[in-house]
Amino acid sequence: MPRSVNHVASRAKRKRILKLTRGYYGARKNVWTVAKNTWEKGLTYAFRDRRNKKRNFRALWIQRINAAARLEGMSYSQLMGSLHKAGIEINRKVLADLAVNNPQAFKAIVEKAK
Repeated sequence: MPRSVNHVASRAKRKRILKLTRGYYGARKNVWTVAKNTWEKGLTYAFRDRRNKKRNFRALWIQRINAAARLEGMSYSQLMGSLHKAGIEINRKVLADLAVNNPQAFKAIVEKAK
């Protein structure tokens, strides 16, 4: 009896991955083994960079808070320490947004922390 290989499913799998690699450079878009390797490596980059994105945004928020705090005569670390002592629970994302878009509210928070 001949061997059954289910070519329909394997061709569909290859077609799906080749569709995902459309737009890549050179053989990465149309040679099956190269395209598959590139696609798999892209998934690892996506996994890694979803975490790096969080790290980068936190660093950006800290820079914005530091710049706004220095306009008020404090450093970032002094501001965060005084906010903690005053019991003001506000995260860095919201604090950075206030520093950029609503300086009066940021100034009021700094005054409350002092």
